Amino acid sequence: MRGFEPFGQDNDPVGPSYAAFDEEDAAIEPPPVVSGDERRMQVRAYNFWTAQLHDKNYPSIEELDPASVEDFRDFSVLLDFTSGIENPSIEYLGDALRAECGLGEDVTYLDQVPSRSLLSRITDHYLQIIANRAPIGFEAEFVNERGVNIMYRGILLPYSSDDDTIDFIYGVINWKEAAAAEIAAPLQLEVEQALAAAPPRQEHVPVWADGPIAGHLDETPELDELVLGEDFAFEEAQPDENSSLADWLDAARQSADSARDADLRTREALYQAIGRAHDFALVAAKFPEDYAELLSDAGLTVQERAPFTPIVKLVFGAGYDKTRLTEFATALQFADRNAVPMGGLADILGKYDGGLKGIVAAERRARKVAAGQHVAATPVDPRPRLRSARVRDLSEFAGAGEEFVLLVARRDADGNVAIVGAVDADAAMTEKALRKTAV
Repeated sequence: MRGFEPFGQDNDPVGPSYAAFDEEDAAIEPPPVVSGDERRMQVRAYNFWTAQLHDKNYPSIEELDPASVEDFRDFSVLLDFTSGIENPSIEYLGDALRAECGLGEDVTYLDQVPSRSLLSRITDHYLQIIANRAPIGFEAEFVNERGVNIMYRGILLPYSSDDDTIDFIYGVINWKEAAAAEIAAPLQLEVEQALAAAPPRQEHVPVWADGPIAGHLDETPELDELVLGEDFAFEEAQPDENSSLADWLDAARQSADSARDADLRTREALYQAIGRAHDFALVAAKFPEDYAELLSDAGLTVQERAPFTPIVKLVFGAGYDKTRLTEFATALQFADRNAVPMGGLADILGKYDGGLKGIVAAERRARKVAAGQHVAATPVDPRPRLRSARVRDLSEFAGAGEEFVLLVARRDADGNVAIVGAVDADAAMTEKALRKTAV
């Protein structure tokens, strides 16, 4: 008897969550080796998303055409949040997913989806992706409206029209029907009997141990930009010159735990935690042997191209969201390049334009410059030019053209409003503006 059948359709070349069994396991036939090309659909979707990042915060929605992505098109959905976060529109729905949910072409918004359909399950997760500002993986099971137990696995990927707002979410989901109770019970008994007779084997390790889902299904998403209540002041004792490196690590971990607490989702808490991680990095540089011992105990290694990744993994945990860990490590690289003193990074993060995101962007730009790569010029603020622009008359915009046109108006000190120009907008920008227009 082979292991658990993989999720998805027959043409989805994915492998089960096998452990690595000894080939002499007498009771169970060893599972087939899963090659690198047979990764789960969600891993492939995540890699597809990262390939479109291009050093931006989020991939551009202009680069995504779900219908042309042959690998996922039948199992994917594209949600458009430009009309509001409460009820996104369904811009694309794959044929297999549409058939499973029994949806017609007239279903265009998420609130029209039946509550016990597979597509409705993503409503449990899409608010997480907006809060966490990073991909979210999920897997669970439920009983659909036909009374069938469905086991599903999916990933939600953020896209943006302006590299700042998450206004589109691309979801990839696959699923399978679980065995009926009259079949599952004897099957479970047979499996348990086989396992009881088998020699000891290696503990189960997910194939997708380093993917977006692993270790994060129950994590509370971190909110970098949301400020709740009064500023939180850390009261943990700061280690001194007589403290060991382990003490500095413990202090940094306490700070990270505080920032992770559900009641402390403030930017200050997060920035204090990153600052403590920087302090730990400075002390670790003075005690390389102690640092090497901590890394060895944690099973971590240092790579020249990412020297601060082990630091943030030690402080925040190796199972922390990988996108966030990368941002934290980049912030430490920024601090190292600018010789930020101990205790100084948290304050810099709080005052820097754009906060953590701004520092990450600045450090990535600095890396490109150091590598001799072309770096696009910093966008020029258009406000001074528009403040001095002449007042335009509506008649200047008359004539042939699109049905809807976007115009920019300027309000003066007396409250008077005057048109100063037309926006050279693409279809996506115009559509977004139309949806937000109050009438």
